[in-house]
Amino acid sequence: VQLQASGGGLVQTGGSLRLSCAASGRTLSNYIIGWFRQAPGKEREFVAGINRSGGFTYYSNSVKGRFIISRDNAENTVYLQMNSLRPEDTAVYYCAASQGASLTTTSAQYAYWGQGTQVTVSS
Repeated sequence: VQLQASGGGLVQTGGSLRLSCAASGRTLSNYIIGWFRQAPGKEREFVAGINRSGGFTYYSNSVKGRFIISRDNAENTVYLQMNSLRPEDTAVYYCAASQGASLTTTSAQYAYWGQGTQVTVSS
């Protein structure tokens, strides 16, 4: 499966962005999807994940209550709605697909990665 992340940009503190992760090559419903981010000089970190049906989601503590992950399997797309953005959310955001049995926060369990989209939150 090939993943294409989009929707990043420059936004002020408190603003919102919606990232999209579009899949091609295979049906997205076969995969667990995770969003990760990597800020300059920092390790890549898990942000949010969603299971195959969309019935289970999981968030890192740093974004819980502000970000919402969802998926539209008919459109082969996963979304990350980001609200109340903060400067510390600035990073390159990646979507990734896992064929594992259950949702995981471990990046090594995701075999397929999109190219990343830059999110910059100004103070």
